[in-house]
Amino acid sequence: MVKVNYNQPRAVEYPVFADDRGTFAPFINGLEEIAPKAGRVKRIYYVCNDSKGVVRGFHYHKKEWKFFVIVSGSAKFVALNPNKPDEKYQFVSSVRKNNLIVIPPFYANGWVSLADDTILVCASTATTQESLKDDKRFDPYKWGDIWTVKAR
Repeated sequence: MVKVNYNQPRAVEYPVFADDRGTFAPFINGLEEIAPKAGRVKRIYYVCNDSKGVVRGFHYHKKEWKFFVIVSGSAKFVALNPNKPDEKYQFVSSVRKNNLIVIPPFYANGWVSLADDTILVCASTATTQESLKDDKRFDPYKWGDIWTVKAR
């Protein structure tokens, strides 16, 4: 069994149930098991990038936890500790790869859409007002081009 470090960014696969009516995907179900120190969700919102290649973010929060899931399109997420930028966490998620991206406090994070009309649903442990007082922003290219998906 792999030991999970709940204080690091990670992708948590969630189940999707499908039948003749459509799909049902409980992407946050038991938050205390996914992120025991996060507290309660205070805000849910969505972000839509109209075009692929648009970068969002690069910032961290001192208190706030964030949870992201793709409901349309696909995206690459990047998170890093600004004091240890070589330790990068990178996740690709889409409607076909069902991941809940978990970002704890103090990890600079952002995402780039890999498809047009990418929609991201987000949950946060802070209200919008609390969040605005709690962040530190960075140039999204401060650590180089971390947004390109590398060919394999």
